[in-house]
Amino acid sequence: MASDEQQIRRLLDEWRRCTAAADLDGLLALISDHAVFLTPGHAPISKTDFAAGFRRISAKARVEAKQEIKDLGVCDRLAYAWSHLTVVLTAKASGTRKESSGHVLTVFRKNAEGTWQLARDANLVAGAGNPDRI
Repeated sequence: MASDEQQIRRLLDEWRRCTAAADLDGLLALISDHAVFLTPGHAPISKTDFAAGFRRISAKARVEAKQEIKDLGVCDRLAYAWSHLTVVLTAKASGTRKESSGHVLTVFRKNAEGTWQLARDANLVAGAGNPDRI
């Protein structure tokens, strides 16, 4: 069985894969029901709000991300990952590309089934939380 750290790294890989594939159901399976997302200049959003924003963005653009994990720690049923994230949005209509990057701090919680899920996400990438940025 993979270590907790390996499981979280796989979750982050799956997150990027689902994002690039516009697989909202796949993303939602990685998020706890009571997750909270924090982005600069915006009110905190829920899992439902995240889903609505992702639908709007993925309807307009292809989303690709590169992630460099700077630090990852696990303590019992909680874990965190500090990452540097680069996101490229490519408009479906025009092919225009927008690249943004910044730091992200994500907190994970192991659920009752023993699966890690995203519980809190503080995303400092410029434009994060704004589905109309492309």
